[in-house]
Amino acid sequence: MPTTTWNRHHILSLADFTAAEYNTVLQTAASFQEVLSRRTKKVPTLQGQVVANLFFESSTRTRSSFELAAKRLSADTLNFAAATSSMTKGETILDTAKTYLAMGTDIMVVRHREAGVPNAIAAEMDRLGVKVSVLNAGDGQHEHPSQALLDLFTICSLIDPASPRLELLKGKKIAIVGDILHSRVARSNIWSLIASGAEVHLAAPPTLLPKLFAEYILEEAGVINQDFVISSSPTPHYFGLPRLRSAQVAQYKSPLPTPQLFLHWKLEPALQNADFVMTLRLQKERMTAHLLPSLREYHQLFGITSTKLQLCKPNVKVLHPGPVNRGVEISSELMDDPEFSLIQSQVTSGVAVRMALLYLIGSSKV
Repeated sequence: MPTTTWNRHHILSLADFTAAEYNTVLQTAASFQEVLSRRTKKVPTLQGQVVANLFFESSTRTRSSFELAAKRLSADTLNFAAATSSMTKGETILDTAKTYLAMGTDIMVVRHREAGVPNAIAAEMDRLGVKVSVLNAGDGQHEHPSQALLDLFTICSLIDPASPRLELLKGKKIAIVGDILHSRVARSNIWSLIASGAEVHLAAPPTLLPKLFAEYILEEAGVINQDFVISSSPTPHYFGLPRLRSAQVAQYKSPLPTPQLFLHWKLEPALQNADFVMTLRLQKERMTAHLLPSLREYHQLFGITSTKLQLCKPNVKVLHPGPVNRGVEISSELMDDPEFSLIQSQVTSGVAVRMALLYLIGSSKV
């Protein structure tokens, strides 16, 4: 397995991932995808290690995928559920993490509805001087690194199954449609797709895609304010990223990618000649205000259907991180259409990618 370019102890965000790290994940996941195609799907890579799934927030796909990935690597697993834990008796999050540390945990996979919790646990593990790695499995409206990486792997594997790599997406147009304001998946996907050199087009109603969202992304990327231009055209808004902070520039070899981010408050320009369309769930549980007139109107304007896909390239593919609100973000017939839908492939890719992530941060402990 390729680990020579890997020295990351925690996986908390994709904002500072290098091109080499992305490719290491993709190549490692491809190796594990081959393992999963065998009759015997287990390898002894993490035998003797303990992976604790600390899911303070409900999850089906992510939790099951991480648990299966750990078992395929021969690790022992511990599963935490907040509703039946001592947290109902007043125990703090850090005390819970320390309890699992005392049980001999090597890797903590953390999911929480509040942003920053995985970072806080990682900081506490570092403060204690223990060799425990923390993997962010989704925190609030911050990031969801493993989902973005499995999306990246799904797309790159479709283009070149034998050698998925970041450069395959350079120049591709990828539309991300839906509740971008509340989506940690969108944030992580923006980082990975920008790093690949793809054109990223975000489309949503103004209430779910404020202009400040792009300004936040640009600030996080280290772009100096006067270095980018906001188009005077009301639709779309264009944000170029002509310069990254010097530390990020140093991560790339010449020629330096020229990533671009576009914002649309209408769906059509985002879909025009798109190679891939990622549609996102409306996260009603995170909405604190009435941001949409109705789900029916949202589907009419931003729901992805076979008819609307006619604006895209003929071989366009559709992704969705799940769970899906059928008939809202995407029509049922399109979701189940194998000609266009990669949704089931995303779920399958998730196990191989999460095996790769656990292996990469766990291999140094062997």
